[in-house]
Amino acid sequence: MPRRIDDLADEVLSPADTGVPARAAGLTVREFLTTAPRLGEFWTPLTVLDADAMRINAATIQAWAESKGMELMPHGKTTMAPALWNLQLEMGATGLTLATPGQVRTARSFGVSSIMLANAIVAPSALAFVAGELADPDFSFRCWVDSIATVDAMERGLAEVLPGTDTPLPRRIDVLVELGAPGGRTGARTLEQAVELAQRVIDSPALRLVGVAGYEGSLGHDRSPSALAAVRGYLADLVALRDLLLDRELLTPGRTAADDIIVSAGGSAYLDLVAEAFAPAIQADAAAGRRTRWILRSGASLLHDHGFYRGISPLDDLLEPAMRGYARVVSHPEPGLALLDGGKRDFPYDEGLPVPLGVAAALTGAATRGEDARELAAASVTALNDQHAFLRADEPGESLPVEVGDVVSLGLSHPCTAFDKRRWLPVVERAGSDLVVDLVRTFF
Repeated sequence: MPRRIDDLADEVLSPADTGVPARAAGLTVREFLTTAPRLGEFWTPLTVLDADAMRINAATIQAWAESKGMELMPHGKTTMAPALWNLQLEMGATGLTLATPGQVRTARSFGVSSIMLANAIVAPSALAFVAGELADPDFSFRCWVDSIATVDAMERGLAEVLPGTDTPLPRRIDVLVELGAPGGRTGARTLEQAVELAQRVIDSPALRLVGVAGYEGSLGHDRSPSALAAVRGYLADLVALRDLLLDRELLTPGRTAADDIIVSAGGSAYLDLVAEAFAPAIQADAAAGRRTRWILRSGASLLHDHGFYRGISPLDDLLEPAMRGYARVVSHPEPGLALLDGGKRDFPYDEGLPVPLGVAAALTGAATRGEDARELAAASVTALNDQHAFLRADEPGESLPVEVGDVVSLGLSHPCTAFDKRRWLPVVERAGSDLVVDLVRTFF
């Protein structure tokens, strides 16, 4: 039987659960939450989620995708938190995207019934797992292939784990041809290679071709004209590939929802360009009565951030940062320098360093000296060590308005590398509140 998300509240907290108060050890999550815990009890460094902002973001990205004629299958790797997956599924997402077979297994253990693996699956053990899950008629699964060698490896792997039978699978594995770009990540490098690959899938007794997919986010890192041009060109090729496969009758429009063609793209950085590229084809499909599922996979939009996505997302004015870090001043060796107790092991840093927002009065306690809060608008985190952050005044010779013991609130960048640092993340109802209303469990 699948695990129920509600059952996570019955897990027992222990001293090994980083950040939770010492008094929580031995209590279930449910029992602990009945005691109305406050953020000030938690040990720094800490990452905290905002329930209100997550609900707003989930509703916003869902409504936005639907308004553009697209489905949303958000990327679950961002959080690996079943409670947050469930939030988006309840808002209308038609399934989850995941990145590894291990993540697929976790999602299936919680009963997720529609999964896209935005990757190839070639390990025999992972193929055996998928083959077993396909016996469930209610389970919808599809993965990507980007070369004939990948198809060959899938067939070899299935033969290795399911030998001695002419029909090793309850049903064939649905696959999408992945289009890449020269110098990019995975994916067939040309339309011609992608068409050859589609023909190879058609000829496979183990696979079924259901569409095309790709990831435009690896082609740009900003909103410069060159980045936007590269992304637009790639997305145009992705739509052209779908049309080419239709013309050559390698893809056939389905008569039922189970047979619909799938076209999928979209991280959280260029989703507006995805909608722009898909729009003419969506309109043409509607006019022709052709069934196609246009699937957006944005995962970071649920959390947004104070860094990379705040600077690049076209929905920044609609989304709210729903995560923030807290770290304590443990050293103030110079007037313009303070060291915090959170570093690379605690906060994401691959797409920008944490942004100091202010001194958190509710967490600092006596060190606030009676003040509600102190902004840190003229300070920056300039570097991270394993367990320290360097907080510096922006102007040489200026002092920092912090003392040893103060807790600093930090805006974080890139949700995809924020959640793997903790097994349990505290959740407050809204920004500014210090009442912990939930603990979110991650599975990394």
